[in-house]
Amino acid sequence: MARRLRPVELDFVGTAPTRLVFTAGLCAPPEAVYRALAEDVTGWPRWFGAVTMCRPTAGGAGREVRLKGGVRFQETILASESGERYAYRVDVTNAPAIRALLEEWRLTPAGPAGPAGTGTRVRWTFAAAGPAPLRLALRLGRPGLGRAFRDAVRALDRRLASTPA
Repeated sequence: MARRLRPVELDFVGTAPTRLVFTAGLCAPPEAVYRALAEDVTGWPRWFGAVTMCRPTAGGAGREVRLKGGVRFQETILASESGERYAYRVDVTNAPAIRALLEEWRLTPAGPAGPAGTGTRVRWTFAAAGPAPLRLALRLGRPGLGRAFRDAVRALDRRLASTPA
């Protein structure tokens, strides 16, 4: 059953009771990574293994996302800064126990450098609020979430390397 979550703003990424932060490097430049995140929304299932469907809603101001296992999200885009940041808040989900959820992707120029020049350092923050059992489950699930992030970033880097600029 879908539930409406507490609406949070961008500051939640730094104040959430549970914050899981993961980083990785890509050879692709920040602008290409940003385009894959924010502009090619329907392309997410081709590089993020947990995502089975992703489509823009509300004229691009939101997204509908489905994950393996049947979890669904309706999201609002909170930040879309070309080559730098992409952040969204989950407004409605069928996932249990979550009271608030925001994800932020930060992009900074860094190595390794690919053929286009500077690579990208990606920092993904998963910020959530919920009862103690959810916080414990997220802490215990951190290694798996980190592995999913690293696999997705590697797949995205391969995809961007094979796509003409």
